[in-house]
Amino acid sequence: MTARLEIDYAFRSEAGVKSKNDDTCNVYLPEDQQLATKGAVAVIADGVSSSEGGGHASQVCVSSFISDYYSTPESWTVKTSTGKILGALNRWLYNQGQNLYDSVQGMVTTFSGMVIKSTTAHIMHIGDSRIYRYRNGNLEQLTRDHRVWMSNNREFLSRAMGADINIDIDYKAIDIKTDDIFLFSTDGVHDFLTNTELKDILQPQIINLQVAANQMVETALNNSSNDNVSVQLIKILQLPEESDAERLKRIADLPFPPDLKPGMKIDGYQIIRELHASSRSEVFLALEMDSGNKVVLKTPSINYRDDPDYIDAFLHEEWVGRRINNAHVLRILDPVDRRFLYNVTEYVEAQSLGQWIGDNTPVDMQQMRSVAEQIANGLRALHRLEMVHQDLKPDNILIDKHGTIKLIDFGSTRIAGLEEIHNNSGKVTPQGTLNYAAPECLRGERCSFASDLFSLGTILYEMLTSKLPYGESDTPQLRKHLTYTSARIYNQEIPTWVDAALEKAVHPNPARRYDTLSEFLQDLKRPSPNFIDPSELPLLERNPVRFWQTVSVIMVLLNLLLAYLLISS
Repeated sequence: MTARLEIDYAFRSEAGVKSKNDDTCNVYLPEDQQLATKGAVAVIADGVSSSEGGGHASQVCVSSFISDYYSTPESWTVKTSTGKILGALNRWLYNQGQNLYDSVQGMVTTFSGMVIKSTTAHIMHIGDSRIYRYRNGNLEQLTRDHRVWMSNNREFLSRAMGADINIDIDYKAIDIKTDDIFLFSTDGVHDFLTNTELKDILQPQIINLQVAANQMVETALNNSSNDNVSVQLIKILQLPEESDAERLKRIADLPFPPDLKPGMKIDGYQIIRELHASSRSEVFLALEMDSGNKVVLKTPSINYRDDPDYIDAFLHEEWVGRRINNAHVLRILDPVDRRFLYNVTEYVEAQSLGQWIGDNTPVDMQQMRSVAEQIANGLRALHRLEMVHQDLKPDNILIDKHGTIKLIDFGSTRIAGLEEIHNNSGKVTPQGTLNYAAPECLRGERCSFASDLFSLGTILYEMLTSKLPYGESDTPQLRKHLTYTSARIYNQEIPTWVDAALEKAVHPNPARRYDTLSEFLQDLKRPSPNFIDPSELPLLERNPVRFWQTVSVIMVLLNLLLAYLLISS
């Protein structure tokens, strides 16, 4: 049975020391298909006391927002739906305030709302009512107060529903987890309870939400609250499974991280040092503070903040990595509590294969075969899922001090299933890195498993010779007419049959390459009859009959010699 959203909730709202209660709060959880397509809604509003119709405004905001939200098309995003609703509500409140109360401040209220859809909470807020999230013992305020301080410790609301014909609503989307508790409160509560007091009430592991709401209201009153006191609590009991599209959309909406420096903390990680930087991204070694484990954070370049294709490729890398569990593919980790756009991977004390080749070429045949088998193992994990790496090169491969290989960088990986969904056809964007990518990829044709094999063959050739099979080029145009240079020209220790295997792997025509990685590995380990000159074969393999005839003659001669020696003695 497919999991569905389940929540528990409770609220309490009192007039307190005032003669009437201008606060309003409510939660709505649909029971039909709308729970999946539209989600659950929770709202709290605090009618401004200086507004004659503040209580009326808060009631209208809460009831109308909930009913109108479920009337919007299911094809609209939460942000679009709520934005249109709140804009219309604000204009109605502003006009009604003038018509009914003869004042531009006649119907003014704060508004803090949340739509819980799938595994994301969408928050809309204006004013100084608040929404908090309680998770793992930490209480975090998710909204900011729209207050302006005046002299003599006086303040007033800088933004509110109905205060102006135009409106500026704060919006954010955050991930949610099972057991998260969301606290909605008006200023009659949070202005009279400290964060410590709020956390102490929420601290028990098995919490009765109604008891907690009651305790918060009563504590505020005991602390001399001079306003209406309202609290609403929501606990996430169960979440539906997040779809790939939802996850990617949620992550894509995250802001780019700030400029990170050693010692800085971000979302539960502490930056240790920068590992790599380029025009497209920065890579940092970081400490996961809860576990004490070292991880790697990869952040996008601020230069591409407004480039949707770049952001899509950045997200693409995480999408691929999360689906592969292989010892020779770098693991993508789930972020602790991500509020910015970045990827988290396991930390491997290693260097790039490119650096290693520079320090060790030419390598011996045994090392080459070990690297080949490990890269092929990682590629098989991709190929089994109908993925083609498309950018296999020494700089996208890590090798540690034990010689263990891991493939990295999946931003260019082709995924057959996604292509099917998006109905891509015809020419595609050229993929890969010049000198390592297969010719068909550089021409903008569709890359295949054979394209990854071409890249693997090129890397192994470089390991044995420190050269490239077709030389180095600066532009794709120079790669149109390729003539293979025998690896034995650079390294006479390479057997002719290994050279022939490499030549087949990097053939310009993908149809002339190996059908499988296993065939290629096999031909790297032992001679293939297809690659050996018959004159170079041992007599047993070249002419078995003559071999055994020769052996028989030798045995007869040895027996005759033995008999002669016995007679002579």
